[in-house]
Amino acid sequence: MEAAAPAAAPAPPPRAAGYEIEDDLRAKAGTAPRIAGVDEVGRGAWAGPVVVCAAVTDLSAPPELPGRGKRTVRLTDSKLLTAAHREGFAAVLPGWLAGHAIGAASPAEIDELGMTEALRLAAVRALDALPERPDVVILDGGHDFLRAPWKVRCEVKADQRSVTVAAASVLAKVHRDRLMAELDGEFPAYGFADSAGYPSPVHQAALEEHGPTPHHRMSWSYLDGLPRWRHLKKHRDPLAGAGQLSLL
Repeated sequence: MEAAAPAAAPAPPPRAAGYEIEDDLRAKAGTAPRIAGVDEVGRGAWAGPVVVCAAVTDLSAPPELPGRGKRTVRLTDSKLLTAAHREGFAAVLPGWLAGHAIGAASPAEIDELGMTEALRLAAVRALDALPERPDVVILDGGHDFLRAPWKVRCEVKADQRSVTVAAASVLAKVHRDRLMAELDGEFPAYGFADSAGYPSPVHQAALEEHGPTPHHRMSWSYLDGLPRWRHLKKHRDPLAGAGQLSLL
């Protein structure tokens, strides 16, 4: 009789975010700058807005959620959390944060401005809505899409290393998922509640049959693969500057 295979070891919990980036910023400044963490969601979707959250903490320990057994679930990048845990954190983070705000850029603004400028627009909307203007902004990733006059610190995987950015990551993700779930009721064939506007098989099949909705990004290359609908694609004239769109 063969011996039973050993049980697989449980997956390690996701890395909890800390304050290493915030601590470094404070040490270099020699003061206590007001730090905002910024993260976005929806950049690669075919439908729906791009959403940005700006969050500010008081540098206290973040809330935790009960996990299995005696484990606790700690705040980290939203992509490493289950949907239930994201919802759980979204319920408690607003009461813990010193401030937070959501900004968005619509599909029409993405088509008009391009993604980089749309991201900047959404981020500025979020930052401007904070109770107080931050002294420095931590951006997740290596590209500064905010630029002057904002003082920016770009950090790869900041949503796993910075509590401030992790909080923004969760709130942005939950906010956008809820928006897309609402659109699912209006356009059920596209599976927005499950795909959040990303190119799932259900979403792609609905596009082929029904074409894009008013919530789709009409300048994106997915339309090139839809013979019945590619004539709807919007093209921005690179020589005319932002805001110049045409139907070709």
